[in-house]
Amino acid sequence: MFDRVYLGWMTGSADRKIIHVDMDAFFASVEQRDHPALRGKPVAVGYAAARGVVAAASYEARTFGVRSALPSVTALRRCPDLIFVPPRFDVYKTVSRQIHGIFADYTDLIQPLSLDEAYLDVTENRRGIETAWKTAKEIRARILDETGLTASAGISYNKFLAKLASDQRKPNGQFVVTPEMGADWVESLPVSRFHGVGPVTAKKMAGLGIATGADLRAKSLAFLQQHFGSSAEWYYGIARGIDDRPVNPDRERKSSGSETTFDRDLLDDKEIEAGVLRQADDVWSWCEKTKEFGRTVTVKVKYGDFQNITRSRTQPALVTTQEALRDASLALIRSVLPTEKGIRLVGVTVSNFERSATSTAEALPLFD
Repeated sequence: MFDRVYLGWMTGSADRKIIHVDMDAFFASVEQRDHPALRGKPVAVGYAAARGVVAAASYEARTFGVRSALPSVTALRRCPDLIFVPPRFDVYKTVSRQIHGIFADYTDLIQPLSLDEAYLDVTENRRGIETAWKTAKEIRARILDETGLTASAGISYNKFLAKLASDQRKPNGQFVVTPEMGADWVESLPVSRFHGVGPVTAKKMAGLGIATGADLRAKSLAFLQQHFGSSAEWYYGIARGIDDRPVNPDRERKSSGSETTFDRDLLDDKEIEAGVLRQADDVWSWCEKTKEFGRTVTVKVKYGDFQNITRSRTQPALVTTQEALRDASLALIRSVLPTEKGIRLVGVTVSNFERSATSTAEALPLFD
């Protein structure tokens, strides 16, 4: 239950009411829902192969330090009883569409971030629910009733704070950040939790004496510009609980990609090229299905020593055929072949799409 001190914030004290909904251990929870024998057990979605990685982990697995993107070998070392189940992305997509259908009953302003999380702008009180807090509660209850899955939610006056808040009461909880508490609450958090501050940036900030939101807020804009360049204004704003980005249902997808990790490091040109072509075909399937075409093709290579390189080329016209995408991908991979170092992973991405956008907002308090 949220702190009663939040009751001071009522209608009209903020312009926007934003909910960030985040499904709890989504892929793993779907598997546990569909396979009762897995319930209450440590589950990892992925493959236990030598080169496998964890795509998602149940909360039971997380208590052992198993997380997504962790190598399967490491995951098994941390949790010998870990149960691996192969991913079923078609099922996850179907459930995700079901959840987004629930969102659509409350607002048109839905910005998906992935299959398992989205921003909702509920400033316009479509269903006449008294508060945004109650709206989030009803949405979560419907998700549980209609899918058998739990979700957590963050409620606030901007996207940055709503996303931070959704982590606060996980799993199966919700948390609100009001305008009165926003800046002070941010000051109390480690910067490593902030969206836009990855591990590398967090380490750099630590070297500059910035460990918390309070430390970040104490730095001048000039200082941040000196050390973080174009990202400085973002850091300066979020340290004060400021984020003016709207929930954009027509947010453009910037790229579509596919990558694969080989069973062993490859040196043979033909095997490497075949791997690249398979990824190009995966990407083409998405392009053909969505009718989204880009001009820039990028090939990613990860060597056995984990060095990453990319090679990109922007075409004079949109890549609108599978053959054109295959040819561009082959030309890029051939620019780094032959190789003396074994190649562990290859990927293909298409970006630089061509399209357009829109937006809209009776005031709804965040909570009661």
